[in-house]
Amino acid sequence: MNARFQETESTSLPNPGEAPRQRRALRRAIAAAAGIAALLALAVLYAYLHRTPPPAQRYLTAPAERGTVAPKVVASGTVNPVTIVQVGSRVSGVIVEVGCDFNTRVRAGQRCALIDPRLYETAVSQESANLGAARAQLAKDMAALDYAAAAYQRSLDLRRKGFISQEAVDSASNTRRQAETQADVDRAQVRQHAATLQAAQVNLGYTSITSPVDGTVVSRNVTRGQTVAASFQTPTLFLIAADLAKMQVDTNVSEADIGRVALGNEALFSVESFPERRFSGVVTQVRQAPQTVQNVVTYDVVVSVDNTDLALKPGMTASMRIVTARSENALRVPTRALRYKPASREAASSSPASPRRPGEGAVWVLRDGAPSRLTLATGLDDDTWTEVTGGDLHEGDQVILSERAAPQADKAGPAAGPRLPRL
Repeated sequence: MNARFQETESTSLPNPGEAPRQRRALRRAIAAAAGIAALLALAVLYAYLHRTPPPAQRYLTAPAERGTVAPKVVASGTVNPVTIVQVGSRVSGVIVEVGCDFNTRVRAGQRCALIDPRLYETAVSQESANLGAARAQLAKDMAALDYAAAAYQRSLDLRRKGFISQEAVDSASNTRRQAETQADVDRAQVRQHAATLQAAQVNLGYTSITSPVDGTVVSRNVTRGQTVAASFQTPTLFLIAADLAKMQVDTNVSEADIGRVALGNEALFSVESFPERRFSGVVTQVRQAPQTVQNVVTYDVVVSVDNTDLALKPGMTASMRIVTARSENALRVPTRALRYKPASREAASSSPASPRRPGEGAVWVLRDGAPSRLTLATGLDDDTWTEVTGGDLHEGDQVILSERAAPQADKAGPAAGPRLPRL
């Protein structure tokens, strides 16, 4: 009985060494799970760092679109007033007055300078006196003529009565004719002195330098006290622009492009003073006279410009673009696409290029990831865009411009990824 009780009691009591073994097993399981999790995390990180990037697009493309195509002729020119007048002097002398300066607004007839008039006033007075003397001489000789005519008439009456000889009559006739001739000479002298007086008065008027037009003084080449000599060549004292609100650009167009320029063409240009501003004008003249400089033949194309705000100044250099034609809302492709040729021999041999004719071109379109050659009818070309007038090309089609360069492998081999830590 006691032995059975002891056996039962011994089986129901816990073993003092079993609990530590269970704890050690649990710790080993947790450590194994943590190690597996760490390995999985490292594997995911390794896969992320060494993932294969998606293949790069091989071709550089652009869509066919609708827009404006406007070919242009590029040239340079000079901004000038439409009308510019050279004001000079017809007489010589010392400038005693200057009434106009740079940028002065003047009216027609306004005095800008005055040459010392005293010498010319003296000439007018002298010629006026000479004219008076000539008229007095004419009056004197006219009185002598009247007397000679009366004497001749009396001699005729006396001759009919037989009181005088025929010789006396002839002498009276001769005296009368001489008096008539002298009167004619006196009349000529009067006219001569009148003309000389008029010339002196004109020269006196020339001492006042006046503006012939309404406008603005753009150049002044004279100062007070300066001596002006007009003996051989008329000196230019002022340059007056008739209206600076209306300007023109004298453009030098080469002989290769002049055939494309016509009256009424739109022109766009810029000047260095306002590089961000675009001025516009219209072609009003295509001059026929050639200009040859260093064996280069150009023609003067005049572009009229509105300059209401007076931003443009005479003499500015203009970078001109003359629009020779325009097509609005046209189906267009980059001109660069017409020059593209595939680098791969397979693509080039599958669609051999035929000789291009005028008005014809070819582009390569990316369809289903592969290039396909299309022959097109082309129209206007402005060096950036080319108009498409025919062919199986639609708006939105991706035309190939060029091929992207394939990335070159590193000569040292692929870069090594991060090393996994040793467990």
